[in-house]
Amino acid sequence: MSKPKINPKLDLVLERVVDVSPRLVWRAWTEPEHLMKWFTPKPWQTVDCRIDLRPGGEFYTVMRSPEGETMEGGSGCYLDVVPERRLVWTSALGPDYRPNVSRVHDLFFTAWIILEPQGQGTKYTAIAQHPDEAAAKRHEEMGFQDGWGASLEQLVAHAKTM
Repeated sequence: MSKPKINPKLDLVLERVVDVSPRLVWRAWTEPEHLMKWFTPKPWQTVDCRIDLRPGGEFYTVMRSPEGETMEGGSGCYLDVVPERRLVWTSALGPDYRPNVSRVHDLFFTAWIILEPQGQGTKYTAIAQHPDEAAAKRHEEMGFQDGWGASLEQLVAHAKTM
């Protein structure tokens, strides 16, 4: 599976160079005890996480608001796992590639996290692919750039303590 061709009408992209290694970014994304510390933009928290790191395996999170409201962040299925380079999952499928009925705000998308070594750091690319323009617009209006950007900043800060 190579990097997808970006369709600007359907795909949202966040790209940054961060000053932590691909190894640390990978661990932050793939080890629940680390992911729970940075994944949800503050002041929300990730309070549950399951990661079965294999194609067909489950990616699952639960978030909690400052007021104590919990929200399932989504259940998805990993499609591609290349250690320290690429992580791809979709909310359209659940574990073992079964069609998913549990989804974030009824929003199906496929997420790519691409890690490329850059000096001592990492070129980090996050891509959210959507089935139609309405879904992409909705995800963008939900705060894709700000939310995923804030989460990346939290990931970097956490990775520096690992």
